[in-house]
Amino acid sequence: MEQTPIAIDTSTVEWEERFNEKLGRSLFRKNLFEDGETGMEIRLVRYPAGVVNPWHTHPCAHGMYVLEGTLATNAGAFGPGTFVWFPEGSVMQHGATAEVDVTVLFVTNKPFRIDYVQR
Repeated sequence: MEQTPIAIDTSTVEWEERFNEKLGRSLFRKNLFEDGETGMEIRLVRYPAGVVNPWHTHPCAHGMYVLEGTLATNAGAFGPGTFVWFPEGSVMQHGATAEVDVTVLFVTNKPFRIDYVQR
């Protein structure tokens, strides 16, 4: 059975504001694709300048491809064109530097959940 590719003009997709109680601030996302079998997700995510998600972990691995701005993480800061992979179960922080918003293409390998941890 032949399958047809999916094409999404992301400029026509509205940013969805997602208030995060832990941060007391909103993040923004555009959901692009979710695989019903594996739970894998692809979305655009925008962190406003200065918003960093505190120490947390996920039951999935995920990657962030930096499109605009600088992604601030516990492993360093990464600019446009950089792909950062976070292994499943690792403890991390990530978000935007204080100077500018960061927009990333966010990809998970299975269903996404965030669990905050104390450090």
